[in-house]
Amino acid sequence: MTPHTGPLNGLRILELAGIGPVPFCGMLFSDLGADVVRIDRTNAPAQGRGHDRYAVETRGRRSVALDLKTAADRDVALALIGRADALIEGYRPDVMERLGLGPDAALARNPKLVYGRMTGWGQTGPYATAPGHDINYVALSGALHALGPKERPAVPLNLIGDFGGGALYLAFGIMAALRHVELGGEGQVVDCAMTEGAISMMGMLYGEFAAGRWKDERESNIIDGAAPFYNVYECADGRWISIASIEPPFYAALLEKVGVTDAGLADQMNAGEWPEQRRKLEAVFRQRTRDEWCALLEGTEACFAPVLSLAEAPAHSHNAARGSFVEVDGVVQPAPLPRFSRTPGAVRHGPVRAGDGAAEALRDWGVDEALAERFR
Repeated sequence: MTPHTGPLNGLRILELAGIGPVPFCGMLFSDLGADVVRIDRTNAPAQGRGHDRYAVETRGRRSVALDLKTAADRDVALALIGRADALIEGYRPDVMERLGLGPDAALARNPKLVYGRMTGWGQTGPYATAPGHDINYVALSGALHALGPKERPAVPLNLIGDFGGGALYLAFGIMAALRHVELGGEGQVVDCAMTEGAISMMGMLYGEFAAGRWKDERESNIIDGAAPFYNVYECADGRWISIASIEPPFYAALLEKVGVTDAGLADQMNAGEWPEQRRKLEAVFRQRTRDEWCALLEGTEACFAPVLSLAEAPAHSHNAARGSFVEVDGVVQPAPLPRFSRTPGAVRHGPVRAGDGAAEALRDWGVDEALAERFR
């Protein structure tokens, strides 16, 4: 087991087991040195998210398995809350309150606690108690409408709502609230809604829309698939490349490198010409394989990169040189981020089963020895 390292060394995070953004948020804290203890259900499955070595987002924790419907185990949870700097949970509104572990009870036990709540819709509002998943939350933000070809919105991965609009905003909110505590303030609740995180990330585009510079329809703008110079292209071998030659000097470099002299491609910002320009570039890029285009365009001013698969990305020379991936228990996975020059993060260990490390975690957090002894 790797010792705690990183800039968050000494920070204690209590995580209520869940799926999606809460475990990912816990991973971010653990990777940067925080001591993350997860409360699992006593009847949690032996396999599944958080309980096998492939659940990368659950790495680096210790687990205390509790039945929160019993008074004795709620006492253990409250004891951990009393020692935590922050708590993160992803249940629907009022679930934690019904368990007797809501913000009022937690802050009464620990007035300096930062209580992080992750939901899709937020703690209030007409949708607050409705079930949903990433695509639903992104749909309400306006982002889903903007993604994909003209014919229909694309079905994105759960990066926008769960991890970007959810986990990252929760982590940022918790750190901001901890700063308030550090300056002498009291603990508080951080209400993080994935749909609002997605809305926040759309800030630039909402500004462009208000200014009349963004068309509210798919495949009609520079960065949404309409522009031929900001797009993906299929190669002779069926693989793909990405081009992002937005600035005129980069676009000129692209045309020079690929050997295109067609005058029809010269008027870069004439949107009326984009469909035909894209067809011409499609024909050009189909003439060579992806590796041949890499040999020609990598390292140039053309703003180019190959489209790599999950199997390819870890072995790419740039990712390998920077150590962007690590291997833990035989599983290749993303390395801790961001990077720090003096206090680098680290993966302490891979995912653990429910209850693994409970006694040690309770002892390290200074919980009453009699309670800790139950888990030894």
